[in-house]
Amino acid sequence: MLNVPSQSFPAPSSQQRVASGGRSKVPLKQGRSLMDWIRLTKSGKDLTGLKGRLIEVTEEELKKHNTKDDCWICIRGFVYNVTPYMEYHPGGEDELMRAAGSDGTDLFDQVHRWVNYESMLKECLVGRMAVKPALPKDYHEEKKVLNGMLPKSQVADTLAKEGCSSPSYDWFQTDSSVTIVIYTKQKDINLDSVIVDHQDDSFRAEILIKDYSYIIHVELSHEIEEDFSVRVVENVGKIEIVLKKKENASWKRLGHPLENHNSLIPRKDTGLYYRKCRLISKEGVTHDTKLFCLMLPPSTHLQVPVGQHVYLKLTITGTEIVKPYTPVSDSLLSEFKEPVLLNNKYIYFLIKIYPAGLFTPELDQLQIGDFVSVSNPEGSFKISQFQELEDLFLLAAGTGFTPMVKILNYALTNIPSLRKVKLMFFNKTEDDIIWRSQLEKLAFKDKRFDVEFVLSAPTSEWNGKWGHISPALLSEFLKRSSDKSKVLICICGPTPFTEQGIRLLRDRNFSKEEIHSFTA
Repeated sequence: MLNVPSQSFPAPSSQQRVASGGRSKVPLKQGRSLMDWIRLTKSGKDLTGLKGRLIEVTEEELKKHNTKDDCWICIRGFVYNVTPYMEYHPGGEDELMRAAGSDGTDLFDQVHRWVNYESMLKECLVGRMAVKPALPKDYHEEKKVLNGMLPKSQVADTLAKEGCSSPSYDWFQTDSSVTIVIYTKQKDINLDSVIVDHQDDSFRAEILIKDYSYIIHVELSHEIEEDFSVRVVENVGKIEIVLKKKENASWKRLGHPLENHNSLIPRKDTGLYYRKCRLISKEGVTHDTKLFCLMLPPSTHLQVPVGQHVYLKLTITGTEIVKPYTPVSDSLLSEFKEPVLLNNKYIYFLIKIYPAGLFTPELDQLQIGDFVSVSNPEGSFKISQFQELEDLFLLAAGTGFTPMVKILNYALTNIPSLRKVKLMFFNKTEDDIIWRSQLEKLAFKDKRFDVEFVLSAPTSEWNGKWGHISPALLSEFLKRSSDKSKVLICICGPTPFTEQGIRLLRDRNFSKEEIHSFTA
């Protein structure tokens, strides 16, 4: 799976950027695009220098290959010769050289663990790392994460420090159903915390508990119907998943355990899990932006939490390509209708089509009924950041508007302490403004909300504000409802916009806790 780099990914305050010390794109030479790399890997050229042989690599051998002209990197026990990839890497040669001649697993996970390196570097595979000889019995070493799973005692210790108890599960049956009961022992569990997928005979439930995932993953012993129900008892953190039997037979066991079954794993180590979603509709919103509607499979329960994104995956010229997007609602105004349907099977995306790009033209060419793979949600935003919030300021540029859609809905409908929500929306021209009329109607409907449009290339008829993000614009925009009001500022857009915005906000003495940046 290949990373299609985006100007705004990773976002300046995202886990990827924070951990990697500010990773950013570098200009690539002519003929060194993603498509060029795909062509090279399919050309039959020997990219490893080993003429098709796979070898066992010792630590000593790995250390020898640590230059730009001869660079080997180990990722999860597999060694790759990344020398030919150097000029194609969006993060630049220096980024790859940080792991030259060593195990780059941790660095890889920090920056872009969502990339399927097995596909991206399959033609660069040198071989496996040699197994180390057994250590003496009296050798002691600090316990480390192994294969993405913490030893149970270490999990218990970590959770205990965070005031958590280890989750567990049980199951029972009637003549027509099987109920899986998961005891999270947490009080802040809701339907957003539960992801369930039933594909073929495989049943997988992932429960998001703070920074961990508790996973139930089994090959069911009998067939079940496609649809199932999920219920959460929030005050005790109990989850009930009710499966419908295809036959009224008695089950002797739930099924055969699969990968990571009954395990509590740090979320950063779980990897991304995908399901195929059907394209239901696509409609133009601006001259270059469209609203895509995807339908989840009937055998999936997935609700993307406010402020989080997913990854869309397509196979292009035989290679899997993946890109992050933040789901929106189908309309700003419809989101304010009550009640909100909790079993919604549709996910909406506002996506700008880049004619010279690789991913979005392919996405735009999909026909109604075609499939797109959608990952589990990711993101560092937490609803708790809204607690007792009084002033919410949103700074968005272009499609950086997308995270603000659900932020707006949630804030205006669920925060009783909220006094004011202001959106400053930066675009190049009037034609680029997404959902302008809806934003203006929403401002008319709810007096707590105000929107300002700023254009960088306006026509002579434009009477509004113009320019780029600046101290002057922010000075007028960031007026609190009271001197000591609790404030949250959300920002999203291309990397230069976001980084400049954060610098200006810090210059105005807003704290890190009061600023949150999103992936565009």
